[in-house]
Amino acid sequence: MPTVTLNNGVEMPILGFGVFQVPPDETERVVTDALASGYRHLDTAAAYGNEEAVGRAIKASGLPRDELFITTKLWIHDGGEDGTKRAFDTSLSLLGLDELDLYLIHQPFGDYYSSWRAMQDLHRQGAIRAIGVSNFHPDRLVDLIDHNDITPAVNQIETHPYFQRAGDQQLMTERGVQIESWGPLAEGKNNIFSDPTLTAIGQAHGKSVAQVTLRWLIQRGVVVIPKSSRPERMAENLDVFDFQLTDDEMARIAALDTGASVAFDHRDPAMVSRLNGVRIN
Repeated sequence: MPTVTLNNGVEMPILGFGVFQVPPDETERVVTDALASGYRHLDTAAAYGNEEAVGRAIKASGLPRDELFITTKLWIHDGGEDGTKRAFDTSLSLLGLDELDLYLIHQPFGDYYSSWRAMQDLHRQGAIRAIGVSNFHPDRLVDLIDHNDITPAVNQIETHPYFQRAGDQQLMTERGVQIESWGPLAEGKNNIFSDPTLTAIGQAHGKSVAQVTLRWLIQRGVVVIPKSSRPERMAENLDVFDFQLTDDEMARIAALDTGASVAFDHRDPAMVSRLNGVRIN
């Protein structure tokens, strides 16, 4: 599996497996299938409610720990310096791990500066190999970088053919932050799987729309974490390293950008209030 090198030298697989919206009672089976398919990079979060099931699948797999890259995330109301450390310990225990590969601030809300100070401490202590953020727009990302010692290694944001975030990616590259895509397949919206442009490019390579989309992101240097509950789809999403999109094909996909989210806008006051109202403990 190809990797990207984070700003502290840690190697991160460029393709992983996400478990957002996978029910806890299905997660162990789904992650077990993903690991059997060849995934070694797993992405979860405290807010997903399935860390324990992910941990059971990891343990049952018998895979050496150093072959896996595990990410989880800190929720808004678990923040603050003390709260972050407690939440981190809880996540680590649920996952059954002694060390985490990547820990992210899940949302750019609440007292995330205190959370970042706590995460810097945990990183220095060797409990986390890399720390980062999720859903940070460029202004908040730069402000966090400019007022702290450690630059986030990763910013995980919505990125797909209809919301391409090229400007965000350029800023991140300049600042040494790796872009990671959540929702790389646009969560199935905008009729992505029947999109004429993506379909035609797929036919030219004997590949599916999902494979073309993931390949396009990977060629941009974007880390991707597609999700599927079906083993055949898991295998399909991994099979994206035996073809190359041409410059013309990359440009045709770039023309699909609408500049708008298909999920929700983190700058919408109503959405901010809604997210701030979600408590997981």
